[in-house]
Amino acid sequence: MKTSIIISTYNQPKWLRKTLLGYVNQDTHDFEIVIADDGSGEETRQVVEEYQQTAPFPVKHVWHHDSGFRKSTILNKAILFSQGDYLIFSDGDCIPRHDFVSTHLDAAEPGHFISGGYCKLPLELSRAICEDDIRTGRCFDSQWLGVHGFQNLGSKLKIGLHGQLSRFADGITTTKATWNGCNASGWKQDIVDVNGHDETMCYGGQDRELGERLINLGLRSKQFRHRAVLLHLDHPRAYKTRESIEKNLSVRAATRSSQSTWTTHGIIKPLHLLTA
Repeated sequence: MKTSIIISTYNQPKWLRKTLLGYVNQDTHDFEIVIADDGSGEETRQVVEEYQQTAPFPVKHVWHHDSGFRKSTILNKAILFSQGDYLIFSDGDCIPRHDFVSTHLDAAEPGHFISGGYCKLPLELSRAICEDDIRTGRCFDSQWLGVHGFQNLGSKLKIGLHGQLSRFADGITTTKATWNGCNASGWKQDIVDVNGHDETMCYGGQDRELGERLINLGLRSKQFRHRAVLLHLDHPRAYKTRESIEKNLSVRAATRSSQSTWTTHGIIKPLHLLTA
Protein backbone atom coordinates (compact mmCIF):
# COMPACT_ATOMS: atom_id res chain seq x y z
CA MET A 1 0.00 0.00 0.00
CA LYS A 2 1.50 3.31 -1.12
CA THR A 3 0.89 6.19 1.29
CA SER A 4 0.81 9.94 0.71
CA ILE A 5 0.64 12.52 3.48
CA ILE A 6 -0.99 15.74 2.24
CA ILE A 7 -0.04 18.76 4.34
CA SER A 8 -1.70 22.12 3.74
CA THR A 9 0.23 25.31 4.46
CA TYR A 10 0.07 29.07 3.99
CA ASN A 11 2.90 31.42 5.00
CA GLN A 12 3.84 29.68 8.24
CA PRO A 13 7.42 28.56 7.45
CA LYS A 14 8.54 28.24 11.08
CA TRP A 15 5.58 26.04 11.91
CA LEU A 16 6.04 24.02 8.71
CA ARG A 17 9.68 23.35 9.63
CA LYS A 18 8.60 21.94 13.01
CA THR A 19 5.86 19.90 11.36
CA LEU A 20 8.19 18.32 8.80
CA LEU A 21 10.70 17.48 11.52
CA GLY A 22 7.90 15.57 13.21
CA TYR A 23 7.59 13.38 10.11
CA VAL A 24 11.34 12.83 10.00
CA ASN A 25 10.94 11.56 13.58
CA GLN A 26 8.28 8.96 12.67
CA ASP A 27 8.77 5.26 13.39
CA THR A 28 8.19 4.57 9.70
CA HIS A 29 9.28 6.48 6.60
CA ASP A 30 7.38 4.44 4.01
CA PHE A 31 5.43 7.39 2.61
CA GLU A 32 5.67 10.52 0.52
CA ILE A 33 4.74 14.01 1.65
CA VAL A 34 2.83 16.37 -0.64
CA ILE A 35 2.83 19.99 0.51
CA ALA A 36 -0.44 21.65 -0.55
CA ASP A 37 0.67 25.29 -0.57
CA ASP A 38 -2.08 27.92 -0.82
CA GLY A 39 0.22 30.61 -2.21
CA SER A 40 3.03 30.97 0.34
CA GLY A 41 6.12 33.08 -0.28
CA GLU A 42 9.86 32.50 -0.57
CA GLU A 43 10.52 31.43 3.03
CA THR A 44 8.13 28.49 2.73
CA ARG A 45 9.71 27.44 -0.57
CA GLN A 46 13.12 27.40 1.11
CA VAL A 47 11.86 25.18 3.95
CA VAL A 48 10.35 22.75 1.46
CA GLU A 49 13.56 22.64 -0.60
CA GLU A 50 15.61 21.99 2.54
CA TYR A 51 13.52 18.94 3.41
CA GLN A 52 13.46 17.78 -0.20
CA GLN A 53 17.24 17.45 0.10
CA THR A 54 17.45 15.98 3.61
CA ALA A 55 14.27 14.06 4.46
CA PRO A 56 14.28 10.21 4.37
CA PHE A 57 11.13 10.29 2.20
CA PRO A 58 10.05 12.13 -0.96
CA VAL A 59 8.74 15.68 -0.43
CA LYS A 60 6.66 17.23 -3.21
CA HIS A 61 5.48 20.83 -3.44
CA VAL A 62 2.13 21.71 -5.05
CA TRP A 63 1.66 25.50 -5.16
CA HIS A 64 -0.64 28.07 -6.69
CA HIS A 65 -0.72 31.88 -6.59
CA ASP A 66 -2.09 33.58 -3.49
CA SER A 67 -5.64 34.62 -4.31
CA GLY A 68 -7.32 34.47 -0.92
CA PHE A 69 -8.27 31.37 1.07
CA ARG A 70 -8.29 28.53 -1.49
CA LYS A 71 -7.31 25.61 0.70
CA SER A 72 -9.89 23.29 -0.83
CA THR A 73 -8.57 24.02 -4.33
CA ILE A 74 -4.93 23.32 -3.49
CA LEU A 75 -5.89 20.17 -1.59
CA ASN A 76 -7.67 18.84 -4.68
CA LYS A 77 -4.57 19.56 -6.75
CA ALA A 78 -2.43 17.75 -4.18
CA ILE A 79 -4.78 14.74 -4.24
CA LEU A 80 -4.33 14.44 -8.00
CA PHE A 81 -0.56 14.86 -7.67
CA SER A 82 -0.22 12.25 -4.93
CA GLN A 83 0.97 8.71 -5.71
CA GLY A 84 -0.55 7.00 -2.68
CA ASP A 85 -3.41 4.53 -2.55
CA TYR A 86 -3.99 5.75 1.00
CA LEU A 87 -3.99 9.43 1.95
CA ILE A 88 -3.34 11.01 5.35
CA PHE A 89 -4.36 14.68 5.64
CA SER A 90 -2.88 17.20 8.05
CA ASP A 91 -1.77 20.83 8.26
CA GLY A 92 1.60 22.57 8.31
CA ASP A 93 1.00 23.77 11.86
CA CYS A 94 0.52 20.29 13.34
CA ILE A 95 3.46 18.29 14.76
CA PRO A 96 2.81 14.52 14.64
CA ARG A 97 3.75 12.19 17.49
CA HIS A 98 6.35 9.56 16.52
CA ASP A 99 3.67 6.89 15.92
CA PHE A 100 1.22 9.11 14.05
CA VAL A 101 1.69 7.63 10.58
CA SER A 102 1.94 4.01 11.68
CA THR A 103 -1.20 4.40 13.80
CA HIS A 104 -3.16 5.59 10.78
CA LEU A 105 -1.77 2.86 8.55
CA ASP A 106 -2.35 0.05 11.05
CA ALA A 107 -6.00 1.12 11.31
CA ALA A 108 -6.63 1.58 7.57
CA GLU A 109 -9.60 -0.53 6.51
CA PRO A 110 -11.69 -0.67 3.32
CA GLY A 111 -15.02 1.09 3.67
CA HIS A 112 -13.77 3.34 6.48
CA PHE A 113 -11.97 6.60 7.15
CA ILE A 114 -10.08 7.57 10.30
CA SER A 115 -10.76 10.62 12.44
CA GLY A 116 -7.75 11.65 14.54
CA GLY A 117 -7.34 14.19 17.33
CA TYR A 118 -5.14 17.12 18.23
CA CYS A 119 -3.86 18.99 21.23
CA LYS A 120 -4.18 22.72 20.57
CA LEU A 121 -1.34 24.68 22.15
CA PRO A 122 -1.31 28.38 23.07
CA LEU A 123 0.83 30.72 20.99
CA GLU A 124 3.60 31.16 23.56
CA LEU A 125 4.13 27.42 23.93
CA SER A 126 3.88 26.93 20.16
CA ARG A 127 6.79 29.31 19.76
CA ALA A 128 8.78 27.75 22.61
CA ILE A 129 8.87 24.19 21.22
CA CYS A 130 12.29 23.70 19.67
CA GLU A 131 13.67 21.09 17.31
CA ASP A 132 15.25 19.10 20.12
CA ASP A 133 11.86 18.91 21.88
CA ILE A 134 10.48 17.30 18.73
CA ARG A 135 13.41 14.95 18.13
CA THR A 136 13.31 13.63 21.70
CA GLY A 137 9.51 13.53 21.76
CA ARG A 138 9.35 15.30 25.10
CA CYS A 139 6.92 17.89 23.75
CA PHE A 140 4.35 15.04 23.69
CA ASP A 141 4.79 14.33 27.39
CA SER A 142 1.80 15.64 29.36
CA GLN A 143 4.00 16.44 32.37
CA TRP A 144 6.42 18.41 30.19
CA LEU A 145 3.48 20.35 28.76
CA GLY A 146 2.23 21.05 32.28
CA VAL A 147 5.62 22.34 33.41
CA HIS A 148 5.52 24.72 30.45
CA GLY A 149 2.16 26.13 31.48
CA PHE A 150 -0.29 24.00 29.49
CA GLN A 151 -3.15 22.92 31.75
CA ASN A 152 -5.93 21.87 29.36
CA LEU A 153 -6.94 18.54 30.88
CA GLY A 154 -8.82 17.17 27.88
CA SER A 155 -5.95 17.84 25.50
CA LYS A 156 -3.37 16.51 27.96
CA LEU A 157 -5.37 13.27 28.18
CA LYS A 158 -5.11 12.85 24.41
CA ILE A 159 -1.35 13.12 24.71
CA GLY A 160 -0.95 11.20 27.97
CA LEU A 161 -3.00 8.09 27.27
CA HIS A 162 -1.36 5.14 25.51
CA GLY A 163 -2.15 1.56 24.49
CA GLN A 164 -5.37 0.13 25.87
CA LEU A 165 -6.14 3.31 27.79
CA SER A 166 -6.21 5.40 24.60
CA ARG A 167 -8.31 2.71 22.87
CA PHE A 168 -10.74 2.74 25.81
CA ALA A 169 -10.96 6.54 25.73
CA ASP A 170 -11.78 6.46 22.02
CA GLY A 171 -14.47 3.88 22.72
CA ILE A 172 -16.30 5.95 25.34
CA THR A 173 -15.93 9.47 23.95
CA THR A 174 -19.15 11.20 22.94
CA THR A 175 -17.34 13.23 20.26
CA LYS A 176 -18.34 12.23 16.73
CA ALA A 177 -15.66 10.79 14.47
CA THR A 178 -15.75 13.49 11.78
CA TRP A 179 -13.35 14.17 8.91
CA ASN A 180 -10.95 16.65 10.52
CA GLY A 181 -8.72 18.33 7.96
CA CYS A 182 -5.75 18.49 10.31
CA ASN A 183 -5.94 14.78 11.17
CA ALA A 184 -7.85 12.35 8.97
CA SER A 185 -7.08 9.58 6.54
CA GLY A 186 -8.81 7.49 3.92
CA TRP A 187 -8.49 5.67 0.64
CA LYS A 188 -7.73 7.86 -2.36
CA GLN A 189 -10.35 6.15 -4.49
CA ASP A 190 -13.08 6.93 -1.95
CA ILE A 191 -12.05 10.60 -1.90
CA VAL A 192 -12.03 10.73 -5.71
CA ASP A 193 -15.44 9.01 -5.77
CA VAL A 194 -16.97 11.97 -3.88
CA ASN A 195 -14.99 14.43 -6.06
CA GLY A 196 -12.70 15.72 -3.33
CA HIS A 197 -13.19 19.04 -1.56
CA ASP A 198 -15.85 21.61 -2.45
CA GLU A 199 -13.80 24.54 -3.77
CA THR A 200 -16.54 27.09 -3.11
CA MET A 201 -16.09 26.66 0.64
CA CYS A 202 -13.77 28.90 2.64
CA TYR A 203 -12.55 28.58 6.22
CA GLY A 204 -14.74 26.79 8.73
CA GLY A 205 -15.80 23.17 8.40
CA GLN A 206 -15.00 22.71 4.72
CA ASP A 207 -13.11 19.54 5.58
CA ARG A 208 -16.04 18.07 7.51
CA GLU A 209 -18.30 18.47 4.49
CA LEU A 210 -16.02 16.09 2.59
CA GLY A 211 -16.43 13.57 5.40
CA GLU A 212 -20.20 13.95 5.29
CA ARG A 213 -20.20 13.04 1.60
CA LEU A 214 -18.02 10.02 2.38
CA ILE A 215 -20.57 8.91 4.96
CA ASN A 216 -23.38 9.45 2.44
CA LEU A 217 -21.39 7.19 0.10
CA GLY A 218 -21.59 4.45 2.73
CA LEU A 219 -18.26 4.76 4.52
CA ARG A 220 -17.98 4.44 8.29
CA SER A 221 -15.72 6.59 10.45
CA LYS A 222 -13.27 5.25 13.02
CA GLN A 223 -12.61 7.27 16.17
CA PHE A 224 -8.86 7.72 16.84
CA ARG A 225 -8.76 11.08 18.64
CA HIS A 226 -6.74 9.59 21.54
CA ARG A 227 -4.52 7.33 19.41
CA ALA A 228 -3.52 9.32 16.31
CA VAL A 229 -2.24 12.47 18.01
CA LEU A 230 -0.89 15.86 16.88
CA LEU A 231 0.26 19.06 18.55
CA HIS A 232 -1.62 21.93 16.91
CA LEU A 233 0.46 25.12 16.93
CA ASP A 234 -1.37 28.41 17.31
CA HIS A 235 -1.26 31.41 14.96
CA PRO A 236 -3.53 34.26 13.84
CA ARG A 237 -6.30 33.41 11.35
CA ALA A 238 -7.18 36.54 9.44
CA TYR A 239 -9.16 34.46 6.93
CA LYS A 240 -11.65 33.33 9.61
CA THR A 241 -14.88 35.26 9.10
CA ARG A 242 -18.44 34.90 10.29
CA GLU A 243 -19.66 34.97 6.70
CA SER A 244 -17.48 32.06 5.60
CA ILE A 245 -18.50 29.93 8.56
CA GLU A 246 -22.22 30.62 8.01
CA LYS A 247 -21.91 29.83 4.29
CA ASN A 248 -20.10 26.57 5.02
CA LEU A 249 -22.72 25.55 7.58
CA SER A 250 -25.36 26.07 4.89
CA VAL A 251 -23.47 23.89 2.39
CA ARG A 252 -23.00 21.17 5.00
CA ALA A 253 -26.67 21.21 5.92
CA ALA A 254 -27.59 20.79 2.24
CA THR A 255 -25.15 17.89 1.89
CA ARG A 256 -26.67 16.11 4.86
CA SER A 257 -30.30 16.74 3.92
CA SER A 258 -29.84 15.70 0.29
CA GLN A 259 -27.57 12.75 1.15
CA SER A 260 -25.27 14.03 -1.59
CA THR A 261 -22.12 12.07 -2.42
CA TRP A 262 -20.77 14.49 -5.04
CA THR A 263 -19.78 18.13 -5.36
CA THR A 264 -19.82 19.83 -8.75
CA HIS A 265 -17.10 22.17 -7.46
CA GLY A 266 -14.48 19.51 -6.75
CA ILE A 267 -11.69 17.71 -8.60
CA ILE A 268 -13.81 17.16 -11.72
CA LYS A 269 -15.79 20.21 -12.84
CA PRO A 270 -18.58 20.64 -15.40
CA LEU A 271 -17.48 22.14 -18.69
CA HIS A 272 -19.38 25.39 -18.12
CA LEU A 273 -17.42 26.01 -14.91
CA LEU A 274 -14.11 25.33 -16.63
CA THR A 275 -14.88 27.82 -19.41
CA ALA A 276 -16.48 30.50 -17.22
